[in-house]
Amino acid sequence: MGSEDQATTMFNNTFVRPAKFYISGFSNIPHIRYFYVFLCFVYIMTVLGNGFLLLVIWLVKTLHTPKYMIVFNMALTDLCGSTALIPKVLDTFLFDRRYIIYDACLSYMFFVMFFGSVQSWTLVIMAYDRLIAICLPLRYHNIVTETSITAILLFVWCFFVIAIATMIGLLNRLSFCRSLVINSFFCDHGPTFRLACNDTTVNFNLVISLIIIILIIPLAFIMATYICISIAVSRTAFREKRLRALKTCTSHLILVAIFFLPWTGTNLAAVTSYIHPNARMINSALTHTIPPLLNPIIYALKTEEVMNAIKKLCKRHYLSNKKKRKT
Repeated sequence: MGSEDQATTMFNNTFVRPAKFYISGFSNIPHIRYFYVFLCFVYIMTVLGNGFLLLVIWLVKTLHTPKYMIVFNMALTDLCGSTALIPKVLDTFLFDRRYIIYDACLSYMFFVMFFGSVQSWTLVIMAYDRLIAICLPLRYHNIVTETSITAILLFVWCFFVIAIATMIGLLNRLSFCRSLVINSFFCDHGPTFRLACNDTTVNFNLVISLIIIILIIPLAFIMATYICISIAVSRTAFREKRLRALKTCTSHLILVAIFFLPWTGTNLAAVTSYIHPNARMINSALTHTIPPLLNPIIYALKTEEVMNAIKKLCKRHYLSNKKKRKT
């Protein structure tokens, strides 16, 4: 009998709070270890990229603006989200530690979902910043201030702490008697609450509400933002000004595409047709891990201010080293 079968039959009785869950992960995929090695590489590059972007924003005073407070928040949530997920995935499957204590599973679930939610709404705040900068340029510095951005970011963090904690707290009211095998690569909320024997209507309704809040409302807001931006840009007489305005939006649009398109595609496929568990899990793994890897690269290469800040830091470092050699 395999370890997954043992996990299924190990607890035949109803448990309000089982001692452990078993994370099944990918099944019958040849050379899957290469995928875990790839995830390890992705994590190292994510830490280096986001850590470097955080350091640049922290050290260069010209980047101490409301816009880069939002970018700093994105880099921080990317770093924390990847750290919450990837090391545990590698530990689970590379070292075959698939059993996870109940409380540890819920904590794992909370941090992965929380940072993913904050990433989504950080993109919304970025869209808001671009909207005011392009549509109301003369009032930009009065509307988008450090105080207002701090208040918005704090609200987003506090809201999702409460929302995700409530969603996960509701798992405590469930009884798990069918199986304790989570058909995912981490303690995923959907596959976990579906293991319960009693009524999960409240859990399901809350999940739908959060999908609307985390995916649908942000996408709708961002689309509406860019419709307003397009109208404002089309009214600009000078072609150079139009191109300059659009250039400031390219980095954000790329971030939106790489974050929302995979999530939307996976959820639509899950709702409208059958998607193989392995395909769903691989897509979900890449959706959680690739955007945090690419975000700092896109911002470093596509944003002139960041490139100038990096050059300034390199020049400062070079001059300080030169001064030390002379002394």
